[in-house]
Formats: sequence, C-alpha cells, structure tokens
Amino acid sequence: MDQPMATFVPLTFRRRGVQRVASGDRDVHDVTLIDGMARAFYWQHLLDTGAVTSGSAIARAEKLHQSVVNELLRLTLLAPDIIEQLMAGKQPRRLTLMWFQRNRLPTHWEAQRQIMKRFEGET
Repeated sequence: MDQPMATFVPLTFRRRGVQRVASGDRDVHDVTLIDGMARAFYWQHLLDTGAVTSGSAIARAEKLHQSVVNELLRLTLLAPDIIEQLMAGKQPRRLTLMWFQRNRLPTHWEAQRQIMKRFEGET
C-alpha cells in the first residue's frame, strides 16, 4: 500500500523585489518557480495516470488559461540536473518562472544546458 510521503525543508520566506523567495543556509529559493514546477509535475502525473485527459481539462479544473498550463508543463521536460539546480535555489537571479514561461527551451537536455551556461555568473 502506497503511503504519502511528506518532506520538510526549513526555509525562511522574504521578498526580493517582487519575487517571493525563501532563504536557506546559502541559497535563495524562488518560491514562485518552485510552486510552478510542483504544479507542472503534479499535472503531468495526472496526465500520465489518466486522471485527466488533457491540459485543457486541467486548465478548466484550475480555472486557468490553457496557455498557462502548457507553459508550466514544459518545465517537466527540463534536464534532471537543471531541475535539481532550481530546486536547490542555485539558479541565476534572472531565471524565474516568468522567464521559463516567455522562453521556449529545447527538449534536448544538452541544448538546455548550453542555454543555462549563458546565465553562469548571475547567481
């Protein structure tokens, strides 16, 4: 029997400009980006398991525009090491949820890594 798993991450929330962020020991976590990624992976799970049939169905259920759902679902195509970097709060400052929504990333992981390298030195 599958038991739900809970994870506790000690973070202190604050604002950095208009961004919601959480500060860990050394890294700054973009809460909006983490929330968007969590939604994306949850929605992808719903699609994969057949709980919902389409992104349109998710959009209707969440009362969102279909483009928002599609933009967030693209986050599930990120390379695992990039996802790990984002979740660890080690992303460059300009790499926000809005950036991901406005910029399409290639599905090829190495091409994604090359794009991420352009942001190096901005953490």
